[in-house]
Amino acid sequence: MSLRRRTFLIAATAPVLAGLTVAGATRAAPQIGGPAPAFQAMDAEGHTRSLAEFAGKVVVLEWISSDCPYTAKHYNSGTMQRLQKAARKQGVVWLTLSSSAPGREDYFTPAAAKAWQAKVHSNADAILLDGDGKIGRAYGAKVTPHMFVVGRDGRLDYMGGVDDRPFADPASLKGAKPYVALALADLKAGRPVAMPVTAPYGCSIRYGSAGGFQ
Repeated sequence: MSLRRRTFLIAATAPVLAGLTVAGATRAAPQIGGPAPAFQAMDAEGHTRSLAEFAGKVVVLEWISSDCPYTAKHYNSGTMQRLQKAARKQGVVWLTLSSSAPGREDYFTPAAAKAWQAKVHSNADAILLDGDGKIGRAYGAKVTPHMFVVGRDGRLDYMGGVDDRPFADPASLKGAKPYVALALADLKAGRPVAMPVTAPYGCSIRYGSAGGFQ
């Protein structure tokens, strides 16, 4: 395992991203309560999907990397699949995204995305291919996994980690505080999300070198 994969991005421990540097310019990161950045992307089946398609529904965005031990922790333990299944049962739309650039080890072609989905038995509604990194940069996604929840009104209600255990060891999941599950429970009950911003942790996303953080 490479050094990059043994350590998680230091910046990811900060709960708020002040801004995103893109092509030498700085733009504001999305804010809780503000509009979730609109997007379109092809899914693993070759269909064009958009955030607007799911207007009126709660949407979870999950960034992953197929060779990240932090992603693997949640899938090998079945934690992520159970969370996906429970969310979808409540009418939540779950979109998994890969923003790794072409040429990176974990870049997803449609075939690779479908093979990975079958291997881990993902319960996501779709895997979106963001190889140019436009969606990831728009949301300020830094690590895998990095989680965002969009409310029924199209506003961003949660961003941060899956839970409060920034370790790759699956044993660390015991007793973890499930931030995303708690956020979804608040929304289901009609309450504001109690913890709308938490610290994400994981492997740094392998964006392309053109214009943006890596």
